[in-house]
Amino acid sequence: MIGELLNINNKKTEKEVRMMSPLVLAYVGDAVLELYIRNYLVNKKAVSINVLHKTATNYVKAKAQSMVVHGLKDILTEAEWSYVKKGRNQKMHRAAKNATIQDYRYATGYEALLGYLFFTNQTKRLDELISESIRIIDKKGDS
Repeated sequence: MIGELLNINNKKTEKEVRMMSPLVLAYVGDAVLELYIRNYLVNKKAVSINVLHKTATNYVKAKAQSMVVHGLKDILTEAEWSYVKKGRNQKMHRAAKNATIQDYRYATGYEALLGYLFFTNQTKRLDELISESIRIIDKKGDS
């Protein structure tokens, strides 16, 4: 799904991606997640832009991403978890807004993982992890 959605030639080698800053990976991962969530919500229900925006924030805010990355931990490969840790361990250049520092760090790690998957063109895995992320957040909302 995300591969079709983005249909661009973005593939890089593992070596090229390893050389990229985790914050650059997180920057792109944030955009990939935002696009995926917007597409999911638009296809889920036809509502106003305001409602779509408010609903999307439930999926992309740092607290939700931190919860997701902990929920995914058991299904992530060692390589995937290493990208989470690389992103998580980056020095924060600004204070976290509406999130704890720990949540913000894990959210950055999650976004770095998504950026890694995007740049290495692992679209099937990207779809799997974001779909599972949505299930985790939706399940939490049902509780």
